[in-house]
Amino acid sequence: MRHRSIPALGVLIGAMLLGTPGAEALTGRCAGSSYRQFDFWLGSWDVTGPDGSAAGTNLIEKAADGCALVERWTGSRGGRGTSLNFYESATRQWHQVWVDNDGGVLQLSGGLEGGKMVLSGTAPGDRTSRQRITWTPLGGGRVRQKWESSGDGGRTWKTVFDGLYARRGLDPMMM
Repeated sequence: MRHRSIPALGVLIGAMLLGTPGAEALTGRCAGSSYRQFDFWLGSWDVTGPDGSAAGTNLIEKAADGCALVERWTGSRGGRGTSLNFYESATRQWHQVWVDNDGGVLQLSGGLEGGKMVLSGTAPGDRTSRQRITWTPLGGGRVRQKWESSGDGGRTWKTVFDGLYARRGLDPMMM
């Protein structure tokens, strides 16, 4: 299954970067409600930890004519990362490919579970630990992101990151 999604990812990235005629063709194909399931995460965000301390900022924007979301994270301690998030109709799953400025990579897949977006997977080259990230829409337009890691195949989970997203000022994504 992973190999089938890699060509689709290549086409998607190419359309985003080059603005080729194929990008327009994706518009109608990505108009269904499944492609909008992660739209609650769109926007410009201030992110805090459970104690209220600044964790960073995040900008989530539509890309490829609405067929993907691009994340641009800036941590309060200087870390940066970018992810490409997209729905694959063939598998009926959402996928996230994340890379950070330390060279860390995550490849996650999943979907909506009880109104929450739950994606899980492993870091390339590390099949012993599992990663799970859950995004929960909250009242007031806020979002909670909880990243958990398991070293025992998913029997127990440890919280790696727990962030509360609040929209920044007049968010142009919401106008």
